[in-house]
Amino acid sequence: MRVAVVGSGPSGVYTAQSLLQQDPEVRVDVLDRLPCPYGLVRYGVAPDHEKIKSLQHTLRTVLEEERVRFLGGVEVGAGGVPVARLRELYHAVVYCVGAATDRRLGIPGEDLPGSWSATEFVSWYSAHPDAVTDGFLRDVRSAVVVGVGNVAVDVTRILARGTAELSATDMPQAALTALGASRVDTVHMVGRRGPSQARFTTKELRELGSLPDTEPVVEAAELTLDPDAAEPSGLPAAQRRNVEVLRGWAARPPGAARRRIRLRFFLRPVELLARDGRVGAVRFERTAPDGHGGVTGTGRFEEIEAQLVLRSVGYRGVPLEGLPFDPARGTVPHRAGRVLRGVAVAPGEYVAGWIKRGPTGVIGTNRPCAKETAASLLADAPALVRREVPADPLPLLRAAGAEPVEWSGWLDIERAEAALGAALGRGGPVKLPDRAALRAAIGGAGADRRHD
Repeated sequence: MRVAVVGSGPSGVYTAQSLLQQDPEVRVDVLDRLPCPYGLVRYGVAPDHEKIKSLQHTLRTVLEEERVRFLGGVEVGAGGVPVARLRELYHAVVYCVGAATDRRLGIPGEDLPGSWSATEFVSWYSAHPDAVTDGFLRDVRSAVVVGVGNVAVDVTRILARGTAELSATDMPQAALTALGASRVDTVHMVGRRGPSQARFTTKELRELGSLPDTEPVVEAAELTLDPDAAEPSGLPAAQRRNVEVLRGWAARPPGAARRRIRLRFFLRPVELLARDGRVGAVRFERTAPDGHGGVTGTGRFEEIEAQLVLRSVGYRGVPLEGLPFDPARGTVPHRAGRVLRGVAVAPGEYVAGWIKRGPTGVIGTNRPCAKETAASLLADAPALVRREVPADPLPLLRAAGAEPVEWSGWLDIERAEAALGAALGRGGPVKLPDRAALRAAIGGAGADRRHD
């Protein structure tokens, strides 16, 4: 049986792994629209989180299996290989395309220059090939990060980090240079609810307190607004630890650090205010607990100066041309991973990961999700393999206009990034900055050196 998995991030690779483990004869092509594998592990995990980024080694062992073939640079859907054509080339197709866009705030001024999604900022410092190349930090002294999840903590930490700590990472040189020249001295990380409801993990939160020449600041009055933070003993362990860290910071006297990270709560953004044609401040409404786990507006407002605003309020799936889509949930309708067209299961079409269940959970959550989808596919296999498919879909993908980057091409990119890091004296690989550089790094047609 031949299966295409669209997406080479954790959900896609875990799906391929589950198929290999349960069927000794299945062959899997893992397709990705980018020439590089690993999805959000490469382009979403912060460069200074080396332990999480090391998950690439686990994903690599799957992609180097003899019955797996990586085909990067293959667009599926609009402007690429149509979904219907892909279905003709394989017995089954599993879509693991994630959640490619951000939720918006839906407030006036959101589109002012200087207002970005956190994903755009992450893509820039991660060298995503589709990233905006410049302009985040120009003339910025104060930044506001809207959101209190781990992504919000990541971008807050990167804004406050110095080049000494980031130089040894794989961050692209242009981003490292811009961050080194940054004049940001205050980062406000703001949530509309209370500290006991924040979504960050304690490990991520504590990292904000260990940055050189940087002081986390918490307003004690905002902690007391949250009844669960005032008496945290009844909270689940994770939230209790968060509150204890925040209470410790609130009790500390002011220091003399060059930068400050201000963690604010019970503030809901209502408008981004323009100054000289770009963002100059954010107007917030003070909120209060409503007694039912939510908040209500109080009619009192506060403005925070900011020349940079990053929204980090969640991800959202986008439609893939040729697949059904539920706009309310931002997912593909499915039953145990089987794609539903109307009320009927679509034979041979499956989903896994965020496009299946929504942007929830951590990287490890993708394992059981992928396993469920693989089990559904293999249960359907006796019917699926009755249909004739090409012995090798690769020539036909090329005929459809794709220019696949095979594993040997990815190894060329790895070597080029290692050479760039050495040339810059960075101590490790440095990511190539754009599609042109990635393509230029790929050698001739040659044999697939998958075990180099």
